Amino acid sequence: MFDDFYWRQRRTIEVLSSLSHRNGELSEYLKEIACGVNELISIDWSVVTICQQGFGKVLASSIDLGREIGTYSVHGQLSGTVIETGRSLIVEDTKCCTEYGQAPEGYQAYLGIPLRTSHSGVIGTICSFHKEPRTFSPSEVNIVELFAERAATAIDNYHLYKQQQQFNELLEAEVAQRTEELKAAQAQLVEQERLAAIGEFAACIIHEIRNPLTTMKMGLNYFNKLDLNDAAKLRLSLALDEGNRLERLLQEILLYAKPQALQVAPICLNEFVTCLIEFLHMPEAEGRYIKFTPASTNVHVLGDKDKLKQVLINIIRNAYEAVAVEDTIKLDIVSNINQVTINVYNGGAIIEPEVLSKLTQPFYSTKPDGTGLGLAITKRIVEAHGGKLVIISNFEQGTIVSIILPMLGSVPPSNLQIINKVK
Repeated sequence: MFDDFYWRQRRTIEVLSSLSHRNGELSEYLKEIACGVNELISIDWSVVTICQQGFGKVLASSIDLGREIGTYSVHGQLSGTVIETGRSLIVEDTKCCTEYGQAPEGYQAYLGIPLRTSHSGVIGTICSFHKEPRTFSPSEVNIVELFAERAATAIDNYHLYKQQQQFNELLEAEVAQRTEELKAAQAQLVEQERLAAIGEFAACIIHEIRNPLTTMKMGLNYFNKLDLNDAAKLRLSLALDEGNRLERLLQEILLYAKPQALQVAPICLNEFVTCLIEFLHMPEAEGRYIKFTPASTNVHVLGDKDKLKQVLINIIRNAYEAVAVEDTIKLDIVSNINQVTINVYNGGAIIEPEVLSKLTQPFYSTKPDGTGLGLAITKRIVEAHGGKLVIISNFEQGTIVSIILPMLGSVPPSNLQIINKVK
């Protein structure tokens, strides 16, 4: 008897010393504990369970269960009693003592030891089952309690590790987000400084170009009053057209380069767009339709009416140019919690991805007589409003230009739909 006690003590120390737990290997560690209990108290089967909100789950087993054990109710069961009382439970024969419930089929004796942590209380059990009725000595109970202490500490540390890991991931994500925001802010500052320098330089150069250009145009207009032959008139007309185009280009360069000073006021977008469409006249709209669907509520934005009008006219003109006569372009307003989107759809030719990515770049144009500054200026105005300009083009949806703006507020709805044909 003394030799058996001595052997158990020595073997217990050996098993405890051999236990090795590393983060992420909790199941193997707990299995070593279950197998160690099995060996040291000569039991048929041991499991480590965890209990949360009245339900338990087997985390490790000394024998291969062949399948994953799901959750089970512990109320009124053997392990439930251990968790509720927080004390060890010994049942020498569950068939004779049915007060605490039945053991798994094929087993009769039961020893349950609580897994207790310093701050969470009882979190689970080590349950040992034997196929035949048997007693458990105080030394055997002490051995299992030692292993239960190790298991509880390991589970507690694992949960703390997971919480720390989750916190670190959230912190890394937050740092990454803040870093991107800082980069974006720095890029915006650099862009503003660059545009300010370009604007100052452009204003100086354009002033120097505009004066001689005006003199040249005055001379050309003078010759235009003379009685010239057809060949001379054609050359004069071409020269005047090029002079006017150069003047427009200089004006657009100034618009793009100078800072966007906004005169902001609350704007009801439904009314603003409705009024714009009703009084919109442009050659590109000849014989084409526009269909407008307002937002379900009269959403408001804080914006500069003149500049937003310039944005919409430019986008609508491009949409008209993309479709054939008798075709319809669509315009709608969609709002959500904190932003509103003005969408302009057209069913014209699909824009290739390599072209789509360049459309808002300065001086890039797909039109023979385009300056390549229309959409670049449009983008700058939208961004000055704290918004975003998005262009998508595919076979399913056609081409959609979206103006996304911060929303100021909303009021009850008014009109539902306006359909207008430009004669």
